[in-house]
This record gives sequence, C-alpha cells and structure tokens, in this order.
Amino acid sequence: MTGRGDNVLRLTPAELNWIAGPRALPPGASMAVIEGAFDKPGPFTVRLKFPANYRIPPHWHPVKVMVTVISGTFNMGFGEELDTGAGKVLPAGSIFEMPASIHHYGWTSEETIIQEHGIGPLSVNYLNPTHAPRPK
Repeated sequence: MTGRGDNVLRLTPAELNWIAGPRALPPGASMAVIEGAFDKPGPFTVRLKFPANYRIPPHWHPVKVMVTVISGTFNMGFGEELDTGAGKVLPAGSIFEMPASIHHYGWTSEETIIQEHGIGPLSVNYLNPTHAPRPK
C-alpha cells in the first residue's frame, strides 16, 4: 500500500512526489512534501533535492529547523558571506539543528537530498536582498 492508510503514512523513496523547489530557493532545487506545509503554522517535513554545485546564499529562518542528510553531501557554514573554504562537510546520515535567526549558507558538490522538519511557518530571509532568487 502506498501513501496514507489507517492513519499511517508509508512511502518508499520511489513514491515521493517531487516538484519544483520553493520559490525562496535558487532555481534547480526539487521538493517532496511529506507532511504539512512549511509556510503555514504547524508541523512540516519536506525533502529537498539539490543538483551538484548548488549554492544557497547566506540567510536565516524565523523558526528552528532539524535537518538530516539523506544522500550525497551537504556543506554548511555560518556567517554573512558564502565561503566554500569554511563550513562543515556533512555526508549522508548527518544531522544538524538550525536554531532560529542564525545566519547560515549551504552548497553541494554532488546531487544531495536533505530532509527538513520543524514547526512552521518557515521562511527564507536572505541577508542580502539581491540574493533572493525569485520575487514572492
């Protein structure tokens, strides 16, 4: 059985419904919503798929987010500028907590899937407004 049944969610990776990533991220990302809606009040769980050499400029979120690296390698750093020489390499299986209001950035060198969960609403607030990839 796929999807929801008997109030239980059961999905294999092949059953995830991948769509274009949220407008708040640079083009090229894909997203699979597992639970809730990250931009609305309440719990959310989403997977984000990034292509190789993807960059997410410095930004912050108004809520805490828990992140698990599902596949590939996600690189993450803190600060006002995206610096690929700094930060931490997070291979598949890594977990990190992103507290609210912390300035951070990320990048990939290979296709990477992460899973984010938290209590929304979640937004992406770029430190430099010109880095916002697409208008709302």
